[in-house]
Amino acid sequence: MERIDVQKTYKIYIGGQFPRTESGRFYPLKNKKGELLANICLSSKKDFRNAVVSSRGAFAGWSSRNAFNRSQILYRIGEMLEGRKSQFISEIILQGGNKKDAEKEVSLSIDRLVYYSGWCDKYSQIFSSVNPVSSSHFNFSVPEPTGVVSIIAPEENSLIGLVSVIAPVIASGNACIVLASETKPLCAVSLAEVLNSSDVPAGVVNILTGKSSELLQDFSSHMDVNSIIYCRKNLDEIKKAQENSSLNVKRCFIRNQNWMSESSQNPYFILDTTEIKTTWHPIENIGSAKAGY
Repeated sequence: MERIDVQKTYKIYIGGQFPRTESGRFYPLKNKKGELLANICLSSKKDFRNAVVSSRGAFAGWSSRNAFNRSQILYRIGEMLEGRKSQFISEIILQGGNKKDAEKEVSLSIDRLVYYSGWCDKYSQIFSSVNPVSSSHFNFSVPEPTGVVSIIAPEENSLIGLVSVIAPVIASGNACIVLASETKPLCAVSLAEVLNSSDVPAGVVNILTGKSSELLQDFSSHMDVNSIIYCRKNLDEIKKAQENSSLNVKRCFIRNQNWMSESSQNPYFILDTTEIKTTWHPIENIGSAKAGY
């Protein structure tokens, strides 16, 4: 009897596990010739709410890890991605890319992870300050992670956009929920497998697949999400994201750029999803009090 190949089932990624969508719905992903590539989960509001609970639970532990440890884990993601390079190249080609561009996109994605890995224990030094005050205090301002970040990933590419938005968010200690590209979702699910084997704690990154038209309302209005990053070009969705995020003073970032360019990686993307916290520490003012040792 002829053997039938076991086809990969593309699921979603929540809390370090790979469940099927709660909705039971899916959509067929086809190539340019109209051939079926895979059935992709259509995530629901319930899936998103589960992801928020998972992210919030993971945030405390992830943000309390020291910066060097987060740096090691981001580097580990890059290592694992390097080991599965051929799989990601194949998936990009399946979704319509050519081999040369696919190899370039995967290599750049690995380099971008290494880039943000290097910034984990350095961005705080760049963006922190010691502020002059007129009382007997040291006054420090330092960036701290904001909490849970929802991300609508770029639509036009499968991997580099996804890596470019996730890496700076988790580098500072945030947890995130990402909606992958609707037309090119294969690499997102495979990236979840890489994350799962890269020492990234469960819940720090959650990846959903589906339609932004169905999920944007929850991504932008959920009260336990602290910030949203929208990376597509739909003007109606941009307006909706900005309006909904204003209801609970959620910060909203719109990013439309060439993710393959060098300008799409910089430490200011890390700063976007942090909050500046200021600490006052009393000191003895030796000069004015005429005190000494």
